[in-house]
Amino acid sequence: MADSEQLEGRIIRQLSGFYDLDVAGTIYRTRGRGNLRKEKITPLVGDFATFTPGAGPDDEGYLLALAPRKNALVRPPVANIDQAILVVAAAQPDFSLNLLDRFLIYLEGKQIHAEIYVTKTDLVTASQLADIQTALRGYEAIGYRTFLSQPPFAAATLDAVRASFKDQLTIFTGQTGAGKSTLINHLVPGLELATGEISKALNRGKHTTRTTELFMAAGGLVADTPGFSSLGLLDVTLDDLRERFPEFNAVADQCKFRSCQHVKEPGCAVKAAVAAGTIMPSRYDNYLQFREELSGQRPVYTKK
Repeated sequence: MADSEQLEGRIIRQLSGFYDLDVAGTIYRTRGRGNLRKEKITPLVGDFATFTPGAGPDDEGYLLALAPRKNALVRPPVANIDQAILVVAAAQPDFSLNLLDRFLIYLEGKQIHAEIYVTKTDLVTASQLADIQTALRGYEAIGYRTFLSQPPFAAATLDAVRASFKDQLTIFTGQTGAGKSTLINHLVPGLELATGEISKALNRGKHTTRTTELFMAAGGLVADTPGFSSLGLLDVTLDDLRERFPEFNAVADQCKFRSCQHVKEPGCAVKAAVAAGTIMPSRYDNYLQFREELSGQRPVYTKK
């Protein structure tokens, strides 16, 4: 293979300056070219990249350039994410629509489709479970697929989640203590073992540290680590908050004013939809609360 030949692949693993790229099932190990450092470009797992392969098994190739990203997260450090399994507990910690909406707002801003999985359904009463199911029907109507079963990890429910992996890069996120790692272990049995074994096999010295890796699962890729655990209103401004609610966007063109904030303006289609019961009152109440929080934030000035 000529040194000048270039290939395109996806970074599936990063270890101490090495980047492993997948090209149709073949893995190539590369190092980053100096120009990436000069341009302050940090490759992430999930990036699509151009590289020159090495001449042999012990000869690393070079990572040359990254394709434009559609999104990227800091925790976990993954790029080009297609969907997030948002894990929330029915209890311990308490089921919270407010926290659920905070996560959804963040993910909407990153163009990451969310699917909601409810754990610990065995810790609530039948009445509490019915209330959660009613709320989830509202999220289904918005376009967020939901998973809830009794017991929490029923085989049919896990199969339905796995079916959503195909051709997608999936991360896991949600409340601290909701059971993200447990869910991952149910969905991809042996993933923790596979993570440890691969790290050990690739360890070329005492100081090699593994970061996030991607693994094949049900025809797609999953990140091996749970994502962020809790957050305030991250990466959202007062101006674009309303854009993070898909059900608001669906009727906003019917508002009397193009710049309607859906608060006190007359002829607001969003408020009319809330009154008619086609937009969840809890979602609208949370929107108003988030607006208050954002209004109270002081601007942050950075030194030039």
